[in-house]
Amino acid sequence: MATLAANSTPVADPEVPAPAAPGARKKWFLILALVLMLGAGLAAWFVLSPKAENKASNGKAELSATAAPVFIVLDAFTVNLQPDGQFLQATFTVQMASQDDSNNIKAYMPQVRSRLLLMLSNKTVAELSTVEGKTKLGAEVTSLIEQPFAPKLKPVKVSNVFITSFVIQ
Repeated sequence: MATLAANSTPVADPEVPAPAAPGARKKWFLILALVLMLGAGLAAWFVLSPKAENKASNGKAELSATAAPVFIVLDAFTVNLQPDGQFLQATFTVQMASQDDSNNIKAYMPQVRSRLLLMLSNKTVAELSTVEGKTKLGAEVTSLIEQPFAPKLKPVKVSNVFITSFVIQ
């Protein structure tokens, strides 16, 4: 409480806080609004800014890590092996570099199968029985698929060939 002294001037009680000036409250409100706007601007910049790994390099866009791979499952191949007539039954899954390459391969699937059947029928059991032989077979399949199927058609890019089934009898 305030008490009056002899000269009638009020004395401030140390327990009662002094009222804030009307301009001080406005100043704190403006500072708070400025900080909130700055924070919102920084958050928007982090969310909307392009990532370094997604930028184009040398004019070509890089594949993002989240892009789904493009696979083509080829129907099973059954061929007689050289020279004693044992047979091979094999299935391949081809990973393509792009959906366009996949579409081109699908359009020329009879030629793909013909090339692969001719190559497989010239193999021997000894060539295909080892891991190295199967690895070499995957490289040969890649090479045959990447060759153009028409004179003016650009070559397709095969990322990988997977042997998904392999039986020799």
